[in-house]
Amino acid sequence: MATIWQEIQKRILVLDGAMGTMLQAYNFSEEDFRGERFKDYPTSLKGNNDLLSLTQPEAIAEIHRKYFEAGADIVETNTFSGTSIAMADYNMEDLVYELNFESAKIAKKVAEEFTKNEPNTPRFIAGSIGPTNKTASMSPDVNDPGYRAITFEQLRASYKVQVEGLVDGGADLLLVETIFDTLNAKAALFAIEEVKEERQIDIPIMVSGTITDASGRTLSGQTVEAFLASVSHISLLSVGFNCALGADQLKPYLKNLATNTPFFTSTHPNAGLPNAFGEYDQTPAQMKTLIEEYLQENIVNIIGGCCGTNPKHIKAIAEVANKYQPRKTPQYV
Repeated sequence: MATIWQEIQKRILVLDGAMGTMLQAYNFSEEDFRGERFKDYPTSLKGNNDLLSLTQPEAIAEIHRKYFEAGADIVETNTFSGTSIAMADYNMEDLVYELNFESAKIAKKVAEEFTKNEPNTPRFIAGSIGPTNKTASMSPDVNDPGYRAITFEQLRASYKVQVEGLVDGGADLLLVETIFDTLNAKAALFAIEEVKEERQIDIPIMVSGTITDASGRTLSGQTVEAFLASVSHISLLSVGFNCALGADQLKPYLKNLATNTPFFTSTHPNAGLPNAFGEYDQTPAQMKTLIEEYLQENIVNIIGGCCGTNPKHIKAIAEVANKYQPRKTPQYV
């Protein structure tokens, strides 16, 4: 079977859209989140989207299927909050390995179906590794700037269990995404390298940061160049940006990144900026027009959608991506 390294040199690869946006349409109740297995669980579980891989696996598979049908080459596992740190909110730290394993397994099964039917366009699974709800670089207490709610070692240990579950479940690559604090991401990358060394495997890694506002910096204060320098110490499949901004606002930062990195580049922006109700109004056609500018300027290798995007957005993006050649990186020119 073709590897993602081979495919990314042939064409612009399309990543899926938002999982949360799709799950909202199901309007799952507390009982739906619990399922039979967790019906007597002492903690409220509604909102724990990662848990749905165990209690509503058919819905998760259906979402993956819709994104592949729309033209996605890569879908992300339903594991954005799949660390013991994030799962502590639901007292479900002990389920982390299982959540990641089963999520990867669900996505892998759907990917194999599509690859079997269309062997010339193999589909891939990206193990989604979110930022957690803690930050290693900043204090959550304005009165105590030196305080930290989490240590690097705690992050590393938490990420390692997630990585092991994703790898064992069949993930083809790992996506460390929505990075607002690069120190958290470095803990995730350390854990990935640890698992790779212990298991003697070489799994591709995508890294995707988040520029939070018009300052062009991450939440922890890094510029594009500083972020890139902080994560370029290991060999990456790609580096890029996602979330927080729409495609038009994100473009100058992605362009800066593409100019300064030897790695392939990725981006999955939001469907514009949220309105007064926190909803995203950008249509697939509008997003397609903005994404085409990326392709015309040859600054991206992997393109998808984040908050507010659905299969219609991904279909529009896939249609325009098929018309362009992928960006060449220095090592593959």
